[in-house]
Amino acid sequence: MASSTAVIGLGSMGYGIAQSVLRGGHTTYGYDINPDSEARFRSEGGSGGALGDIAGALDAVVVVVLNAEQTEAVLFGTDGVVPKLKPGAVVLTCATVPPAFAREMSARCGQAGVHYLDAPISGGSVKAAQGQLSIMASGTSEAFAAAKPVLDATAETVFELGDAAGAGSAMKAVNQLLAGVHIAAMAEALTFGMTQGVEPEQFLEVISKCAGSSWMLENRAPHIIAGDYAPHSSVDIWPKDLGIVLDIAKSARFGAPLTAAALQQFLAASGSGLGGEDDAAVAKVYARNAGLRLPGDA
Repeated sequence: MASSTAVIGLGSMGYGIAQSVLRGGHTTYGYDINPDSEARFRSEGGSGGALGDIAGALDAVVVVVLNAEQTEAVLFGTDGVVPKLKPGAVVLTCATVPPAFAREMSARCGQAGVHYLDAPISGGSVKAAQGQLSIMASGTSEAFAAAKPVLDATAETVFELGDAAGAGSAMKAVNQLLAGVHIAAMAEALTFGMTQGVEPEQFLEVISKCAGSSWMLENRAPHIIAGDYAPHSSVDIWPKDLGIVLDIAKSARFGAPLTAAALQQFLAASGSGLGGEDDAAVAKVYARNAGLRLPGDA
């Protein structure tokens, strides 16, 4: 059944989500602080109109912004969308946020008669554009039912993790712990290999077929080899996401030393002016400290 959906946040992930919802045959609106992204989406078939004018007709709102603060502003800020939605509409929030924040947003949406699906995403910009994301979702059965058209259009796998918000965000924190550590470990291993005469191309060719490989290694090492740090997922994502992991760990009195070590490398990269580059640029921290030249270095 066709629905009317707004995607708020047309970054590398949100744009692909909007494309996938549109391709699924749904009336789709795209909104972003960058007007060029909005115009591009409309040129590809997205519907036009101010969010405040069309919000009352929406069946679903997908929020794909950076963090909890931006998510709350979109939902309940000065021009927040939730008070404008019709009863029974559903909000899906995709940013990495603390589970307690997801539970708070769910409660506030419920007070407004709006369903809430805690729906963090994984898979990268390519899978977002292909409608093949993994979505770690939790919420009421009514929220899942209302979100089904969006989920069908955007996800290869939907993990239904519980009937209350927060469980999806908890699982995303687990995923981000691993993903961040794996990127940093890939960068460390690749540059360590260079000190022993192992070229980055050879590193990828061999290790991707060995037990030391990971999805992040296979996905990010090619960026380093190409010397291409155009951001698919930026360095500055990781101080936020790994910071959330460590905040949760602290509240649980759980030691997470590998997460803390990876966080320090991303902070070093960001502090070196690399925050807007692809997160594979964390390798530049290792290379600089070891006096190495990565592919593409002048």
